[in-house]
Amino acid sequence: MRTYKIHLIRHGLTDANTEGRYVGLKSDLPLCPQSVKELKTLKENNDYPQIDALYTSPLLRCKQTASLLFPGFEPKVIDELAEYDFGEFEGKTASQLEVNESYLEWTSGKIPAPPGGETSTDFIKRQALGLNRIVRDMMDNGIFESAAIMHGGAIMMLLANCAVPRKRSVEWTSEPGRGYSILITPSLYHSSGIIEVFDII
Repeated sequence: MRTYKIHLIRHGLTDANTEGRYVGLKSDLPLCPQSVKELKTLKENNDYPQIDALYTSPLLRCKQTASLLFPGFEPKVIDELAEYDFGEFEGKTASQLEVNESYLEWTSGKIPAPPGGETSTDFIKRQALGLNRIVRDMMDNGIFESAAIMHGGAIMMLLANCAVPRKRSVEWTSEPGRGYSILITPSLYHSSGIIEVFDII
């Protein structure tokens, strides 16, 4: 049985990322100039995977990263791959929120989501749906190797909940322009939703 390779790659940084702000679903920001330069250097000095299709989150920072790392490809936008919805905390730093009662309740686990945001459970389900859209598109169109430009938190949560080897989410961190290569074995994926991480990008 044929297997399918997908390379999950984190987007470059925005100014808000470098400022330590919560940058989620509602912040459609461009890459900062320094990150554009760093991604171009990564592309020049490293051999990125040879792919047959490219997928991306709908947010601008992912689309820009896709065009820098895989020029010439027209990415397919997967809406479900968008970043976590931080609700009322969007665009703020932890220091700005440290006196916010709802923020303290959220970070301590007393409430499941930021006010106006989404729960981690809903976020994970959404990312899994996005991955499934990619897998179905690859299978339907005879594509065996692709890349998906995603958000760092999305990669962490998806792998922590679906991947082997089993690791905590904090162990699946990745730097901008880097990530993990996963293997989809149809029988295993369809029966249990499990994906296999086989390499680091």
